[in-house]
Amino acid sequence: MSVKSAYSMVLGSLLLALPASKASDPAATDKAAGSSQLKATSATEPKATAGQANAKAPAASELELYEVEKQMIEKTNAQRARYGLPPLRAVRTLVQTARSHAAWMTNNHTLQHSHQAVGENIAMGQHTTDEAVSDWMNSPGHRANILSAGYTQTGVAAYTTPDGTIYWCQQFSP
Repeated sequence: MSVKSAYSMVLGSLLLALPASKASDPAATDKAAGSSQLKATSATEPKATAGQANAKAPAASELELYEVEKQMIEKTNAQRARYGLPPLRAVRTLVQTARSHAAWMTNNHTLQHSHQAVGENIAMGQHTTDEAVSDWMNSPGHRANILSAGYTQTGVAAYTTPDGTIYWCQQFSP
């Protein structure tokens, strides 16, 4: 695997962070004890929970996020607020590229950065959004991406393999 020199790697639950210089299928979620647990799905065709399937379709200008994506953004923005930073805003293009890349990693069982010109945090093996964001905050490269005052936009995704391994992707832009 070829990764540019500006990366960090944490062993155990694998994590990689790549700053902005280089850098499809949402998983269904359950709420359990205040954090979300992802259900196993393949990353080939979108699947929605019953609640999502029966929900009113969003307006064309409204960005539709899955519960796990909402939680990832909320937890990331809570970390930014602790340091006096403004919240990141989810944008359609970054959500689409994060979903596409998370799906690719899930289908290929590969933890590898995309070639998008964005800041990017990726991870695999964490079981909840709390665990993923906590692991990123405990890694200097990931933490730098989350706490960068230069980033104002984000897109996130998490996909689960049939064996239960979760691949996470978080992308940032100014």
